[in-house]
Order: sequence, then C-alpha cells, then structure tokens
Amino acid sequence: MNKKRRNSLLLILTAFIWGTAFVAQSTGGDALGPYTFNCIRSILAGIVLIPVIRFLDGIGLTKQKMKHEKEKRELLIGGICCGVVLAAASSFQQMGLYFGTSAGKAGFLTSCYILLVPIFGLFLRKRCGINVWIGIGIAMIGLYLLCMNGTLSIQFSDGLLMLCACFFAIHILVIDHFAARTDGVRMACIQFLVCGAVSAVLMFLIDMHASIGGFLALKSLLRSPDAWISVLYAGILSSGAGYTLQIIGQQEVEPAIASLLMSLESVFSVLAGWALLGEILSAKEVFGCMLIFGSVILAQLPVKRAEF
Repeated sequence: MNKKRRNSLLLILTAFIWGTAFVAQSTGGDALGPYTFNCIRSILAGIVLIPVIRFLDGIGLTKQKMKHEKEKRELLIGGICCGVVLAAASSFQQMGLYFGTSAGKAGFLTSCYILLVPIFGLFLRKRCGINVWIGIGIAMIGLYLLCMNGTLSIQFSDGLLMLCACFFAIHILVIDHFAARTDGVRMACIQFLVCGAVSAVLMFLIDMHASIGGFLALKSLLRSPDAWISVLYAGILSSGAGYTLQIIGQQEVEPAIASLLMSLESVFSVLAGWALLGEILSAKEVFGCMLIFGSVILAQLPVKRAEF
C-alpha cells in the first residue's frame, strides 16, 4: 500500500510538471514547427537520462543492466512500442495546437484519454470499480468547466487532438503492460530516442519540406534564445522528468486511476497561471478544479462492489 501511495504521488508530480510546461510546448511548436520541436525535445530527454541511469545504478535504485536475452528483448520491445505511440500522440497534439485549437480546448480534448483508458482496457480484460467510472464522469465535467469557454464545436485541429487522446490512452496501457517487467528509467530512455527518431523523419519530410532550404531555415530558427528556452524546458522537465516519472509511477497503479491522477495536469496548468502570471480564476474554473480533485479521491476509495 505504501508503494502504491508513493507511485500515486509520483503521478501527481508528473501532472504538475506537465501542467506547468504546457505554455512552453505551445510556444516551442509555433517557433520551430511541431515535428522539429518534438524531435529535439525527445532526443534531448533521452540524452539527459543516460547519466541519470548511471547515477541511479550507482545508488541501487534501478534494476541494473538486463542480464538475460529475454529481459533485454522485453526492455527493447517496451521502449520501442512506447516511443512509437508517444511520437504519434505528441505529433497529433502539436499539430492540433499548430492548426489553431486554443490551449484550453486542447487541454480538454487531450484529457479525454481518462475516459478512453478504461474503455480500451475493457478489451484487455482490465475492469474498473463503479467508483472509478463515476470518478471519470465527474472529472470529465470538471475538465469541461475548467478548460472550455463557449460551445464545443469541432474543427479539423480538434480532430487531431482527439486522435492525440486515443494514442495517449494507448500509451498508458502499453506502459502498464511493460513497466513492471523491466527497468522503467531505461525504458523511458529508449522511448525518447525512438520518439525522437520517428519525429526526425516527420521533421525532414514536413517541417523542412525535404529540402536544403528547410534545413537552413531550421538553423536560423535554432539561433533564437526563446526557442531554446521552450525546448530545454519541455525536453528536460516535461519529457525527461515527466514521462520517466509516469513510467515509474504507473507500477502498482491501475491504468484508469493513473489516467485520473495525471488529468490533474489541467488543474495545475490553471493554478500555475493564477499563481505565477496573475491570471484570474472564475467561479466556473474553481468549481471545475474542485470536481477533478474530488473525482481523484473518489476513484481511490476502497469500494467493494461489482466491477464493470
């Protein structure tokens, strides 16, 4: 139980990191192009984790190097699967922002993965208690109140963000499958390098238009300090720290509950704007925050009922 609580706290910390990094992700994608931003931040995150792995090995906090071929294969397959799915999710998210969906609406549509995770989980025979389903419903209402202004009209960029939510839901389930079987930090490192490699192909074909001119334009953009601030923040914190904590934190935590804990990202994003930028919270937004916090607590209550 203590390990489960610790991992739940790690997932809340993950949500906090992601919530405070959302602005950097949006501005970085606008400055460099969506695939270029994803490529650089992912490769940077993978590189940063290499010395971290050596340090954690030294103090005994990792599973050390995989000794058997089966363990190595499990680690490699897990890292590749997570990396490919993360590349798809991140690309659809960046494209949705790039084509004009507002940050608030993007946050709501992306957070729809909290509903998709238990639905997809049904096909994998992962059932949730009734309190979890009720918590998810309450969280969806809270997210709508927190993120949305006006009507929920659907446009092309919104469709991209719905695809993003689908892939983030798959990403959570893939991590749930592999995280307990291998070393989480090493799998995160492989995940980022694979995600960066996939994004590099898309960067060359789309952002750079597969031309020398596109490459020269990228060199010019990378001279901007503002672009590097966004990339470094998103690469080291949002990717390197956030997704690694997600992989570690999801051990011992059910996927549906993990998704609810990480949905606090939207709450932390709004609270960060209020605390750091002086933004004003409306009564609707405050009520939305309260509903999301309440749903997280409800989902973790030890209710002994039939599962659905």
